Amino acid sequence: MSASSVKPRHVLCFLGKDESLLHPPKAVAKTITDFGFEIDRSYSQAQPDPHMPRSFGVCWDRVFPNAWSAADEAAVASHKSVLYVLSPPMEQQKAVAYSAAALRIVEELIEAGATAVKGESAGVAHGIKRWMQLAGECKAAAKTNQGLALTAAMGRTCRLAFAKRPLGGAAYNESVGFHLVGLPEIYVPKARGSDRDAVKLMDEIADAMAERGIDATLGDRKLTLSREQDYAQDDFKFNPYGIVRIDA
Repeated sequence: MSASSVKPRHVLCFLGKDESLLHPPKAVAKTITDFGFEIDRSYSQAQPDPHMPRSFGVCWDRVFPNAWSAADEAAVASHKSVLYVLSPPMEQQKAVAYSAAALRIVEELIEAGATAVKGESAGVAHGIKRWMQLAGECKAAAKTNQGLALTAAMGRTCRLAFAKRPLGGAAYNESVGFHLVGLPEIYVPKARGSDRDAVKLMDEIADAMAERGIDATLGDRKLTLSREQDYAQDDFKFNPYGIVRIDA
């Protein structure tokens, strides 16, 4: 199966206390447009969405300790407005840059009053404190001795922000969302150990691919890339860069 021409997109979901969320301050609106993102007026709404508590409930990041709080759950339950922000279709080599931009937009909209945030493209949510921590770490990772630059540490922070893992399938613990930083997904057989073991291996291989390259890492570890996956090409979770399935 040949490589896909699909270009991933970020779909960011923000909840707010009132309809002002749908009209961000000029500075925030400028950040959104300057990065090539756009507000989706078709699905944004100045009223609560009754599906949000359940949706956030299955999307909270359960890997990072205390990634959300009771206050975050209460903010979801009491929200009065929903705003969707879309990235442009992303080239693989620009995915980390766009994901860093997405984190910047998350930070600015939280500062402007957003009360809850979810990454729809992988189905992952963090509490407000954790989102701000990730945004701060991303900015810090961009600083090098030669000035601001894209770094492996930035890519890792963006992956932790926007990818979901592990998702339990029939035989594998799966990642979803690695395409948002230009990487294939990693599937670890359940027979290899616990969920935590799977996450550790996923992160180890993803870090290696980001630092050394996908092909070099696959070669070193004698892994192969598969193009077969359950997500349709028009699904935001579809990974055009394939899936690495680890042997049992």
